[in-house]
Amino acid sequence: MLQYDQLALGAPLIDAELPDLDGKPRRLSEFSEPVLVVLFMCNHCPYVKGSIKEIVDLAKKYQGQVAFVGINPNDYTRYPEDSPEGMRTFAKEHGIPFPYLLDESQTTAKAYKALRTPEAFVFDSERRLRYHGRVNDQPKNPEGVSEHTLALVLEALTQGAEPPFTRADAIGCTIKWKPGNEPTVTIGQG
Repeated sequence: MLQYDQLALGAPLIDAELPDLDGKPRRLSEFSEPVLVVLFMCNHCPYVKGSIKEIVDLAKKYQGQVAFVGINPNDYTRYPEDSPEGMRTFAKEHGIPFPYLLDESQTTAKAYKALRTPEAFVFDSERRLRYHGRVNDQPKNPEGVSEHTLALVLEALTQGAEPPFTRADAIGCTIKWKPGNEPTVTIGQG
């Protein structure tokens, strides 16, 4: 069985400085809200397209309590829809109310050990990882969602409670790595 290394629960926030849609550098450590969602996403993935309304709604619902930061790690030379211009169009079309950053070197995605879009990493007020995984159980089909996983985690954390999930495998497209940048795979038992 193939296995990928994952960021450990309780790991500290991995800071990064990435450009936003205007080219302005933004740091992941600059957000002061009690909870931070680092969300790897892109523009062309049908799983992102299917869950973006829920993501935007959560960002609006928890404004002031939860900071959302979207990060696009995809190789846009091979997937032009994920280009900076595509990001601006996507953000405008969907009313994205949070910074959407470009990880052109893919070093941030690699540091987080991210594999898919969308894939969420949720940090608490001490900036320790409390949840890693999916937005919901049917990200490509909003009408079929039966478990709003990220929403349940955010509701718990904003109420000072333990999240009901710490991990739920991300469901989505694989990150489109630049040739030679693919993550390391190990062969596990099973």
